[in-house]
Parts: sequence; C-alpha cells; structure tokens
Amino acid sequence: MLTINEEEARLYLTPGPLIEALEQAFRQDYLKTVISPSRIHLDLPSGVTFLAMPSYDTTGSHFGIKLASVAERTTNGDRVQADYLLFDSETRKICAIIAANHLTDLRTAAMSAIATKLLSRPNARTLGIFGTGRQATAHIRLLSEVIDFRTILICGSTHLHSENFVRNLENLGCRFSIVPVDASECAMQSDVICTCTTATQPLFDGSLVRSGTHLNLVGAYRPDTREVDDRTIKRARVVVETYDGVLAEAGDILIPIANRIITRQHIKADLHEVLSGKKPGRTNDKEITLFKSVGHAYEDLIAATLVYEAVQKSTSVRGRN
Repeated sequence: MLTINEEEARLYLTPGPLIEALEQAFRQDYLKTVISPSRIHLDLPSGVTFLAMPSYDTTGSHFGIKLASVAERTTNGDRVQADYLLFDSETRKICAIIAANHLTDLRTAAMSAIATKLLSRPNARTLGIFGTGRQATAHIRLLSEVIDFRTILICGSTHLHSENFVRNLENLGCRFSIVPVDASECAMQSDVICTCTTATQPLFDGSLVRSGTHLNLVGAYRPDTREVDDRTIKRARVVVETYDGVLAEAGDILIPIANRIITRQHIKADLHEVLSGKKPGRTNDKEITLFKSVGHAYEDLIAATLVYEAVQKSTSVRGRN
C-alpha cells in the first residue's frame, strides 16, 4: 500500500493529463460508473461538515472513496481537508492513501476548464474570479490551459483580500494583467466568470452580466446556499455537471426552482451530453452560458488513479535504476 502526501500529489497530478482524462471519462465512460446518488453529509457540532464520496468505474481496475471535512471558519485558511482511499477492484484491498487537497482543487478546476472550453466564446480574453482561496488559484491555472486570457479580474470578500491575492500572484511571476476589482466590475467586464467562494447569498446582480458571458459556479454545494441570483440563472443556458448531483445539492439551481423562476427543464444538458454530442452547448455568441458543479465522486477516482499510477511508474523506474 502506498501513502502519497500532498507534495507527491502536486508533483504527479498535473493540469494537462487530468483535463484530458476527465474529458475522455465524461464523454465515454460516465454512464458506466457506480456512485452514491449524493455525497454523504455529516454535520458536526464544531461547525465542520464531514463528507464521504465513494465511486466505482466498472471499466477500470479501482474503486475508492474521498473523505473530506469542510469547516465554516478556520484560523489557517484551509477550510477543506481531504484524503482519498483507493482500492484494488480485484483484491478489494487498499492500494493507496492519497492526501487529496490538491487533488480536489485540481479536479474541480479541471471540470470548469472543460466546461469553459465547450461553452465560452472563442474570443474570450478576460477571466473574472470571485474568491481568493485555493480554488481561485486552481481555476486561474487550469482555465489558462484551455483559453488564452489576457486579463484576470479578482474580487475577494474584501478589497484587501483581493489586493493581497493579486500581489501573491504577481510575486509568483504570473504572466497576465491581474487587477483587483469590486463585484460589479467583475460581473460586467468578464468574458468568463468563476465563482469560487464560501458565499451563501448572491455575489452580484445578474442584470450586470454581459451577453456572451460564460459562468462556472463551483463554491456552493448545499440546497440552501448559492453564489448567483435568480436573474443570472434565468438569463443563462444552464449545463450541469450531473443532473442527480445538482438537483440534490445545488442551491444555485434549486432556489430559483423553488421560487418558480425556472423549472427543471431550464437545465439544458449535463456535461456528458455536451461532450458526447448528444446535446448542444453554446448555440450563439450572444448567449449567456452557465456551468454548475457540486463535485462528483467519479472525478476524484479518476484523479486518484492518475496519481497512483504515476507514483507506481516512478517507483518502478527508480527501482530499475
């Protein structure tokens, strides 16, 4: 059994191969997976939510489960702590325990990158990010793999958070023009918007979003929380990660349905249907498109398997040398 720490996960799980693996999996193999209809939630008195996300790919040689805790508040900034247990399908024994913070960050942003490649306008050049945490960083990194952005707009919970985040990116040698802005500017000036926050209420007025904008909503994963308002959802062509996950957990969609602003039929497709060509993604340049994800256990299994196989290969090569 391998024990793979965060440093090794960062080394062996990289954007390009992960995006390619997830895109292929959701195009071809998604319907052959076995998962729980929704993740298992356990709310602890300390303000921490414990999550368990099992998955099995009937075409693969592994199954596994991600165990994660999400804190309402922290002193060190790490709200999410996660580990992945990967099992061998034949022996049913654990073959790896993988530190899964980086894994979670990257697979979430990779799904947004795939959706952005499918749904954004070809001439999108300005990326707007709501949030200043790990997911914000991951989304900048992963979406830049698929779109040639020139400008990145950053809107944190305070202007100071935005400025500090921008400064840190500049210190890392980021090649883009990075600008801290307020919520209205971010909503109005972005070609692609990513909401990567812990917000429970809408971040901006949906009437501000320009025609042709694409949005990725990733922060809210509970039925009573959301990052955008009814107007944003009503104006958008909505594509979801999976129907079951979003209709069980996504307040961004469930609240407008409850308010009778939209119906279930407002969801035009899931990612598998768009990737496989069963349903269209964007249909014209003026359309507002929106991708809503809540996290899917299959994504974790794919990412964990990539890490495990890469570490195995590296260990084997070192052994031969």
